[in-house]
Amino acid sequence: MALKHANPLEVIDLLHPESSLEPEPAVSVSLLRTTELQLIRLVLPAGHRMPSHHVPGVLTLHCLAGQVDIETPGRQCTLGDGQLVMLQGDEPHSLHARVPTVVLLTLIHNPPGAWRPRDGTDDAAAAA
Repeated sequence: MALKHANPLEVIDLLHPESSLEPEPAVSVSLLRTTELQLIRLVLPAGHRMPSHHVPGVLTLHCLAGQVDIETPGRQCTLGDGQLVMLQGDEPHSLHARVPTVVLLTLIHNPPGAWRPRDGTDDAAAAA
């Protein structure tokens, strides 16, 4: 059975509130996918560890609820409610949910180039 992905202008409920009649267990699910972009809602139980892995393309992790540690070979950070972090493509990383956590993962597929910080010259050129 194919996953149902959202269509343009279709509202996506990121927190997936449970139905009052028959609550379903919250699960991780791919919400939207195009050739360039994918949004995935990750539902991580308290104590869950996602082992080190990597994906091609830039990604963001946005903690919608809970608290999650993100670790790369060179650094680590902890995200809480409403916080977001970006990782470069192919960067190995692992996740550890300290408490029940919901994360919005955004993947950029087939990026035209590697991420690099803006140096401010683009803004000056655009303004001219």
